[in-house]
Amino acid sequence: MGVSASNPLMNAFAGKTVWLSGHTGFKGSWLAQWLIDLGAEVHGFALEPPTSPALFDQIELEKRLHHEIGDVRDVAAVRRSILAAQPDYVFHLAAQAIVRESFEQPVETYGTNLMGTIHVLEGLRKLDKPCAAVIVTTDKCYENREWVHGYREVDRLGGWDPYSSSKAAAEIAVDSWRRSFIQNSSVRVATARAGNVIGGGDWARDRMMADCIRALQDSQPVPVRNKLSTRPWQFVLEPLSGYLWLAAVLANPSLRPVDLAVFTSAFNFGPGLESNRTVAELVCEVLKHWPGTWEDLSDPRAVHEAQRLNLVTDKAYHLLGWKAAWGFETAVAATVEWYRKATQSAPHEMAEETSRQIAAYTSSATADGILWAAG
Repeated sequence: MGVSASNPLMNAFAGKTVWLSGHTGFKGSWLAQWLIDLGAEVHGFALEPPTSPALFDQIELEKRLHHEIGDVRDVAAVRRSILAAQPDYVFHLAAQAIVRESFEQPVETYGTNLMGTIHVLEGLRKLDKPCAAVIVTTDKCYENREWVHGYREVDRLGGWDPYSSSKAAAEIAVDSWRRSFIQNSSVRVATARAGNVIGGGDWARDRMMADCIRALQDSQPVPVRNKLSTRPWQFVLEPLSGYLWLAAVLANPSLRPVDLAVFTSAFNFGPGLESNRTVAELVCEVLKHWPGTWEDLSDPRAVHEAQRLNLVTDKAYHLLGWKAAWGFETAVAATVEWYRKATQSAPHEMAEETSRQIAAYTSSATADGILWAAG
């Protein structure tokens, strides 16, 4: 099941060349599949899939894009790959994205998240053609004050843990390169901040949904470390739709209601306020679709993680016409459905299921009049 030819994203990406870092990861694999469904030629640059199983393998992506194994910490390799692809669009998703792992490997985390981003920017700086680039960071790039209200793009950047602080540093680096080297070129760069996505095919350790599914597959209680922590849970396609539409607007003057400079900046992409739920609420919602139990493994000696975090997305709504299309319950139901089908389906069937969910999500956005889907 594909995407309608009248979809505005199809008009933006069909026949275009896209360079995508992190295409072997969870979000990167979903984005690669969506871009392929939109008719784009995708050049992926990433390390080998970081988990086993991996979504990249489960939907046989290697057969359907230009697959290059490379490390964003290698500036020469990144520059060479971008210049060889001559992309119309760049999406930089490659990252060390696990908070707890950043405490174990802080230098590697900074090398990937900060220097890797700078290496992509250096590749873009050498590109002598129009290109729209979206650099993906995280909702955790803000200095967390444990506020009950959400963070806006103008709020102070920071980070307690190496992961969060490395992403805040990446945001600062993007702004510096944009002002110092890129603003007078034909390359246009924006950053996107989102986090806590759920969706089929996420197998990373210390991710709540992946922990749920692994436990349920083994008929074990779901381990819960921080049951009262609140997160803006959203289906994986929510931020990806924002990344795609932001890039399309950067590339196409006819889509921009105001001056370009307003769009070469940071954008939050998050769910509606009703999707800010505790970890315990997420697990209980999962268990409605895949019956089981959970156990409280809270540890007061555990490494620091933010307890309360959500984003304000007014900027994306007013400038891009973007908003979430699926609520919390729909997102959880679709996620569990994907995993349950994966237990009994072949890779080509899971590729079809992934495309089916993309089409279903797009249909919901169209029915809701969201600009990227309805025009």
